[in-house]
Amino acid sequence: MISWNNLDTIKAYDELGKVSKVNLAEVMSGENGANRVKNYSVPMAAGMAYNYATKQVDDEVLAALAKLAEETQLVEKYEALYNGEVINTGEKRLVLHQMTRGQLGDAVVADGVDKRDFYVGEQKKIAEFANKVHNGEITNAAGEKFTTVVQIGIGGSDLGPRAMYLALENWAKVNNTFKMEAKFISNVDPDDAAAVLHTIDVAHSIFVLVSKSGTTLETLTNESFVKDALKNAGLNPSKHMIAVTSETSPLAKSDDYLAAFFMDDYIGGRFSSTSAVGGAVLSLAFGPEVFAQFLDGAAEADKTATNSDIKKNPAMLDALIGVYERNILGYQTTAVLPYSQGLSRFPAHLQQLDMESNGKSVNRFGEKVNYVTGPVIFGEPGTNGQHSFYQLLHQGTDIIPLQFVGFKNNQMGSDVVIENSTSQQKLCANVVAQIVAFACGKKDDNANKNFEGGRPSSIIIGEQLNPASLGALLAHFENKVMFQGFVWNVNSFDQEGVQLGKVLAKKVLAHDTDGALKVYSDLLNI
Repeated sequence: MISWNNLDTIKAYDELGKVSKVNLAEVMSGENGANRVKNYSVPMAAGMAYNYATKQVDDEVLAALAKLAEETQLVEKYEALYNGEVINTGEKRLVLHQMTRGQLGDAVVADGVDKRDFYVGEQKKIAEFANKVHNGEITNAAGEKFTTVVQIGIGGSDLGPRAMYLALENWAKVNNTFKMEAKFISNVDPDDAAAVLHTIDVAHSIFVLVSKSGTTLETLTNESFVKDALKNAGLNPSKHMIAVTSETSPLAKSDDYLAAFFMDDYIGGRFSSTSAVGGAVLSLAFGPEVFAQFLDGAAEADKTATNSDIKKNPAMLDALIGVYERNILGYQTTAVLPYSQGLSRFPAHLQQLDMESNGKSVNRFGEKVNYVTGPVIFGEPGTNGQHSFYQLLHQGTDIIPLQFVGFKNNQMGSDVVIENSTSQQKLCANVVAQIVAFACGKKDDNANKNFEGGRPSSIIIGEQLNPASLGALLAHFENKVMFQGFVWNVNSFDQEGVQLGKVLAKKVLAHDTDGALKVYSDLLNI
């Protein structure tokens, strides 16, 4: 029997607060530090590893976290989720994004259909469509192949797919699976759409309109922008556009699109990269086989998340350490720092994934909670970030936990030797140096040059950023966010916080305003 209880009523949480705190600089010094690096590591999917040696934990803390996982029934709640229980209490919906990449438990039937069959069916439709585009069976009006795909969407319809495309673009080029260049239009700012349209040949471009409801104002506005550009070029927009939407949306059976691919209400936007939302653009850009490898990596990570042993479940361990840092140690922010240029937009995606999911102050039942929940997430690839905000991370008044991601090998295979080391070796040397510098610090009589250390971090290490490792990385963080939501007893799968601004924006556009809303509207000439 699953119980949904607030964190401050959990006995194991009270015990966790009484465990002695770890002096990170001390335990990471000398041979002790070397042993921690070797032993504080958990295998991940796709050959990766989660190393948490420089987190403020020891065996006593880990034992307390294991008790917390058991008492809060994290594995059981995950099992309930993938077996089709109504986990999204705010919208009274199932949560099925894991099912887009595999069947973890029982068959789930909703709306009269087997949902795994439904998702696989949509993936097959997308694969067939993408292959026809690549083979020249689906062409523009002149019988010429499409060379560019442009995704039109916002929020989860943009951040995840864009981050995934950028992560695999160079890998695909080197591995001869690059089929079409992808561009993305998201902002309702007309400069966004105009800038993209100025960089492409619209006659050889196919556009993917992504809106689950078919009513997203920003997306439909940008669709009109694109349609005008196509018409002005003497082209028929319906021969250049496809839709990714729900079966009940007004886009589903419209003659305005070459094809429509479906998602449903059981997949939130920020969890939709492995659904048709990411599937269409990634299959067109790289081929369906690459998208399948991406799904396989995610599926493997989902399977590891079912393990009840926190030392064999990297997502759950990562989540629990994050709860410890947030609720016991009092850290408010987490920085995501990938040492891979391909992951340049991955922190932005995780920002939405985490902050939209767990940025809640009421529990699953709408009751106010008396403890802090989701942290602020930000990040930037290394080594660029080192020359930007690392000063505050090293010597600022706040301690900010760090999540590094690093790969042993680059994607392109090309490199250069300068001063007896390659660029890849320099990249990896920097991340190693940062981890130890943050943890151990450096004593100096000059206070301005003194580093106190004790700044916690973890690192996910992989061989190379490729489709499988990217899928596993994505699923790791999706599951981490899910587990933390379970611990905090919040609903991680709705986002009421984004709705109020939408409502007020419609009032402004309808000139139905007064007070401050009217004055601000006048200031911006609306």
